[in-house]
Amino acid sequence: MQFDPNNKIIKLCAEGMSLEGAGRKEEAAQLFRQAWDESTNDFEKFTSAHYVARHQETVADKLKWDEIALQLALNINDETMKASYPSLYLNIAKCYEDLEDKTNALKHYELANSFAVLLPDDGYGKMIKSGIANGLKRVSQ
Repeated sequence: MQFDPNNKIIKLCAEGMSLEGAGRKEEAAQLFRQAWDESTNDFEKFTSAHYVARHQETVADKLKWDEIALQLALNINDETMKASYPSLYLNIAKCYEDLEDKTNALKHYELANSFAVLLPDDGYGKMIKSGIANGLKRVSQ
């Protein structure tokens, strides 16, 4: 699924990322929440939920939003969405790990790993693969 740079929700999320990068996290969080509130389809909701998750104050709340983002991604009938699965499962796994639930953490790290072949061979793909490998190592001990 292509990100349309002219889509209002994508614009809000991009602006939020710029604010986040400038250290203006509260303003970024407000834009991500606005994007969620104004989303009209599963793709827009998936995109905004992914960013809303990043700005939660508790691990439990982050997990809730990461799970919402994953469910929305799974609902989208587009093969290209599967490239998002490794990152989504990685985020969920890390939440479970932080909550000291090694069973669910391992399950989700393994799910992330099962989709890792879909990641691009670039810096982003390598970062996600490294996160998966490190997470598997930590929870398998």
